[in-house]
Amino acid sequence: MTAQAFSEPVGVTRAERGARAVWSRIAEPGDERALALVAEHGAVDALGLVLSGDDRVPEVFRMRADRFRVDADPGSQLAAARAIRATVVCPGDPEWPVRLDDHPVPPLCLWVLGNSDLAMLAERSVSVVGARSSTSYGDTVASGLGSGLAERGWTVVSGAAFGIDAAAHRGALSVDGATVGVVAGGVDRPYPLAHTTLLARIAEVGAVVAEVAPGMAPTRPRFLLRNRIIAAMSRGVVVVEAALRSGSLNTARTAAEIGRPVGVVPGPVTSMMSSGCHQARRDGLAEIVTDVDEVIDLVGDLGVDAAPRRSAEPVLADLLDPSDARVLASVPVRRAQSALDIAVAAAVPVAGVAAALGRLELQGFVRRDGDGWRKAVMRVN
Repeated sequence: MTAQAFSEPVGVTRAERGARAVWSRIAEPGDERALALVAEHGAVDALGLVLSGDDRVPEVFRMRADRFRVDADPGSQLAAARAIRATVVCPGDPEWPVRLDDHPVPPLCLWVLGNSDLAMLAERSVSVVGARSSTSYGDTVASGLGSGLAERGWTVVSGAAFGIDAAAHRGALSVDGATVGVVAGGVDRPYPLAHTTLLARIAEVGAVVAEVAPGMAPTRPRFLLRNRIIAAMSRGVVVVEAALRSGSLNTARTAAEIGRPVGVVPGPVTSMMSSGCHQARRDGLAEIVTDVDEVIDLVGDLGVDAAPRRSAEPVLADLLDPSDARVLASVPVRRAQSALDIAVAAAVPVAGVAAALGRLELQGFVRRDGDGWRKAVMRVN
């Protein structure tokens, strides 16, 4: 997998960056014990407690440190990053996407292939997620949202999985737009393997991001925990297709819990791949969105990104006076009728019908036919 040239951020010290990189190997994503230790002691001193065998440190961290043969030298971890042309981005770096800190258990660091300025990429970003076993309808919608958002200058965030994720990424890439793929394993382990080329392309124009260290495999718990990054990094989440037990609904719920707007795309009521979206709307978790304008309206800036209200194009008949509209409705199409017959059908006085027919004739709605009147069919909508 290729990536942009390596450049190390300058927001935190080298020792802090190296220590956090070690923590991404010895602690599983979302481990509150690791977060608490780092918050209390700092990443460097907390790592020192692990390596010294301090009893205050959970044994699992000492076991994993021994297994992975880690040490306190920040250079070894940062050298590993350079070897794969990756960057370790930490809280405190200008490149850190600060929305991640809204989650109660944010990542200790992120490994990045590609553009390491995640803050810039995430500033105007939308997470588009959904079913792996997507339908052609879902793929078409996700691709359209991906390309439409990218054309409007928004970054598309997703999980690089089969189905909706891949369609959203490819939609953004089709217009050379920025997109971020958040993966469950190390950034050097493309998963699924079938997406090796896709992930390489994402790294070229955007970024591939992982919470765990290089070499680590994606596992089911890590997939679920990476969803919180997808939910927190962007301004909001859109679920295109989801069954009732879809992991993308986990992303949507996490987003809602931390105050992110959630949108769902409606689908056929007969499709199980849309049942989770429909239920999320019924539960009050999400709003319905059907196109790029509505997505941006949902997640964008108030008064700036509002979508125009949809309405049918008005027709001339909509502008008629109610009395004239009643008369017009009583004028036949095929067989002409007298003004008297029309007056009876419309329950309007004959004088009123005569005046209304004159106005309607001038507007092209009716025409005379002998002694009667009929609609001018080609002018009626």
